[in-house]
Amino acid sequence: MALCFAAVDLGATSGRVILGRLADGRFLLEECHRFVHDPLATGTTLRWDADRIFGEVRAGLAEAERRAAAEGGLVGIGVDTWGVDYGLVDADGRLVVQPYHYRDSRTDGVPERLGIDASALYGRCGLQVQPFNTIYQLVAHAGAPEWVDARTLLLMPDLISHHLTGRRVAEVTMASTTGLLDARTRDWSTRTIANLTGLYGLPLDLVLPDLVEPGTILGPVDRSVVDSGAQVVAVGGHDTASAIVAVPATDSDFAYISSGTWSLVGLELDHPVLTEASAQANFTNELGVDGTVRYLKNVMGLWVLTESIHEWTRQGLDVRLVDLLAEASGLPPLVTVVDMADQRLIPPGDMPGRLAAMAAETGQPVPRTPGEFTRCILDSLALAYRTAIREACSLAGRTVDVVHVVGGGSQNTLLCRLTAEATRLPVVAGPAEGTALGNLLVQARALKALTGGLADLRGVAAASSSLVRYAPGDLGLSQSLWDAAALRLARPRPVDAV
Repeated sequence: MALCFAAVDLGATSGRVILGRLADGRFLLEECHRFVHDPLATGTTLRWDADRIFGEVRAGLAEAERRAAAEGGLVGIGVDTWGVDYGLVDADGRLVVQPYHYRDSRTDGVPERLGIDASALYGRCGLQVQPFNTIYQLVAHAGAPEWVDARTLLLMPDLISHHLTGRRVAEVTMASTTGLLDARTRDWSTRTIANLTGLYGLPLDLVLPDLVEPGTILGPVDRSVVDSGAQVVAVGGHDTASAIVAVPATDSDFAYISSGTWSLVGLELDHPVLTEASAQANFTNELGVDGTVRYLKNVMGLWVLTESIHEWTRQGLDVRLVDLLAEASGLPPLVTVVDMADQRLIPPGDMPGRLAAMAAETGQPVPRTPGEFTRCILDSLALAYRTAIREACSLAGRTVDVVHVVGGGSQNTLLCRLTAEATRLPVVAGPAEGTALGNLLVQARALKALTGGLADLRGVAAASSSLVRYAPGDLGLSQSLWDAAALRLARPRPVDAV
């Protein structure tokens, strides 16, 4: 009989509850519940509808329990989400206010005016500077009236686990996205917390909960949610941390791309890279499962294409992803590329208009049709992956012989083929449900259904997945063509575009 676990896997635009049945050394995954969680827009403010998210999670877990009834019900539950966002709860565990959305504009300009030396901060937390990082959100949030009633700050997966169990903790992989953690010690940075308390009056020394490592059993789920008494386990709470657990690698010489709304591109290391060169290249050191470090760059992902489709739909165009990809695959390669790290691509809105402006600024042909925009996006992503992997290897003193693509983007055949061409490395695509699978693997090991280290868990991941391999050279795109595309992005802007 199979053992049943539920993975609550929340991305930045949608959430799912996945039932995982473990039998004969492999997981069989079944989606029980899927929902969209759009932000709440009030004036110029974006927040998460946490109450709705809680309700959807409860509904999904109830359905997972119902489907698992024949095998004795759920054994474990784990929660992973996107990074950086948080909620404030009062003494009774109630949300003081709905959590801010990381795309909210209140952090614009905050990194530039942070009163902490940037080099010193990187030497502690090792994080890529992104305006939505928790540390900048907190500075923008300083002085708000909700701090009066706040007793605990809970990051999003921990907030959901608290809703399910009443336990208040900070899971380490998620905490490492805040800028408040010491990347070397895997503990809160007392110096950074003191800086923020002194400069902005933030009571972080009082509201930050105890840290726990992935695999910590938090306790039984509330019986009002699931009656089987399943244990809630702190997994790799940051979705990328869970996804990297499920990379079906047979050795350590791999690069990974966790491809979805965002693209997280990097290496798995034993120690953080906190050099000035790493800081200048804007690489991040997020913590992973089993003491690892996710050394990566946060690159814009398929969000750019998704938001473009939304804009075309708002304009009354009938566009479907499958048709866009088919059209894009037949177009000439690398006609127009844009910088996928450009901050203009973060907010929702007229994405094609922004891409057109960026193309014009670098003197390149401006895409006109949805297919041309799609080709521009995918070529630009592959070029960004090439650059990020080469930089990561150089800065960390590593070489790699394969790129593993996990997450929803692993099903985008054109993007995977372009990635193999751009990096000149074989690409192994899958599992598509890498985040949910990694979540399930950590649960199963914590509850003694699996044993061993990451290599053992990855063996189960490989046995549980259908993988596709893409060889470099299949499209016949020379490296000089990619080099020329990269140089176009380095051109000064035309005077009339500044």
